[in-house]
Amino acid sequence: MIISGEVRAGDFLRIERIAEAVGVSTTPVREGLLALRSEGFVEMVPRRGFVVAPFTKQDVRDLFWAQAQLAGELAARAAKNITPQQIAELEGILQQHQDAIAQGDTERIASLGHAFHRRINLTAESPRLARLLGSVVTNLPNRFYATIEGHITTTREEHPVLLEALRKRAGKKAKTVMESHILDGADHLIEDLEQRGLWATDDEKNAG
Repeated sequence: MIISGEVRAGDFLRIERIAEAVGVSTTPVREGLLALRSEGFVEMVPRRGFVVAPFTKQDVRDLFWAQAQLAGELAARAAKNITPQQIAELEGILQQHQDAIAQGDTERIASLGHAFHRRINLTAESPRLARLLGSVVTNLPNRFYATIEGHITTTREEHPVLLEALRKRAGKKAKTVMESHILDGADHLIEDLEQRGLWATDDEKNAG
């Protein structure tokens, strides 16, 4: 909701209007906004209510950086633990993912891309680290940036390289590829959001 372009940083969220729009009472809306506040998506202004919190380019880079560090470590650990059966499972997911990319099916691209990464994270056998990664990923619009053409192109190229590193049990290579792969997504997402006008105000100020 924060980065959809429909609701922007600085916009006030009227509880009554939201409740009316979704057909519920104001209580669950208020509870939802309080939950969003705890996650940093909205802020509370005394006597005025909730306002959408700023979401900057640096926020995007920071979130992707944190994801890259954790996912890279999990990939390195997965390379040590992976079995032939798990390799075969990843090969199957990868083939389906490549087919979805060829067909331009963004829904399946997102779903299968998530499945590919999830399988690697599980293979690492580090559940606490994987849960920590999950808490970071919840702040990232995975399905949104799966539609970005540039990122889809790099995904098509990098997933096979990552799988090959896992197949060879090359932990350092797997970690490097994973980190680079995720950080690349930040640049593509920022570019796409700029085109959608998310930071139009900032750009106008810079231009002036």
